[in-house]
Amino acid sequence: MSDNKRGSGGAGQRGSRKRQPSFETLREEIVRYAAGVSRGQESEALEAFQNLKAALNRGTVRAADCDDEGRWRANSWVKGGILLGFKLGQLQPVSSGGPFRFFDKDTFPLRTFESSDGVRIVPGGSAIRDGSYVAPGVICMPPMYINTGAYVGEGTMVDSHALVGSCAQIGRRVHLSAGVQIGGVLEPAGALPVIIEDEVLVGGNSGVYEGTIVRERAVLAPGTVLSAGTAVFDLVRDQIYRRSGDQPLEIPAGAVVVPGTRPVKSGPGAAAGIALYAPIIVKYRDEKTDSAVRLEDLLR
Repeated sequence: MSDNKRGSGGAGQRGSRKRQPSFETLREEIVRYAAGVSRGQESEALEAFQNLKAALNRGTVRAADCDDEGRWRANSWVKGGILLGFKLGQLQPVSSGGPFRFFDKDTFPLRTFESSDGVRIVPGGSAIRDGSYVAPGVICMPPMYINTGAYVGEGTMVDSHALVGSCAQIGRRVHLSAGVQIGGVLEPAGALPVIIEDEVLVGGNSGVYEGTIVRERAVLAPGTVLSAGTAVFDLVRDQIYRRSGDQPLEIPAGAVVVPGTRPVKSGPGAAAGIALYAPIIVKYRDEKTDSAVRLEDLLR
């Protein structure tokens, strides 16, 4: 099972950080203020949000959790708290180090790191938004971006031009190759974000969206795209995986997925010989697969 079950940085210029409420108190406050902030309660609501953001930075609170049986669920109150931060925020200039000016909500500045955090951030245009957890040993190759609410586990590499969307949950020793897009799911608050479990390899220019779960040690070949509307054909187990009701698309542990096609079987599309995109599971990880990805250890 993935170890995804359970650093602090900049947290904006407004709001007090004097008290550190319990988990239960924090959740109650966020739920209350997310439902609406009455006139005169703005400072208390902002303080509750700042406490939530600090907990997200530490990784002690997450936008989604996994139970002992491997079932993931979204923490809607956490996502509601992030949305609260946008409501409470005010636009302010953001330093860019250049002539072009940027403006963002003051409740979501960029995170700041120290060498003691153990995160390797290579210079060259990367950014990590406040309210995200980035574990020791994570490697960030420029340019890349990690959005608020995201969780990135120990030893993961976020390669150049990769995006970790808002609230996405990335496990330990994952490799997000160059150009990978991990979609963010912030609204609706109850929707499950994208889950990438431990030791998954996501090949270059791949995309994972809309709450898809990629189980541990799976391999997505370059160019693989997974979303809620995608049907995945397992040639090894003779099964088809797709989203069903509230159950997200789920890629089995150790699956090796490659881009493929399936023919249109009727109508003008069939007559024209048109084929549709279809991800295909061609094998499950074995010693040969492991040796092919082992070179990544030299980069860490």
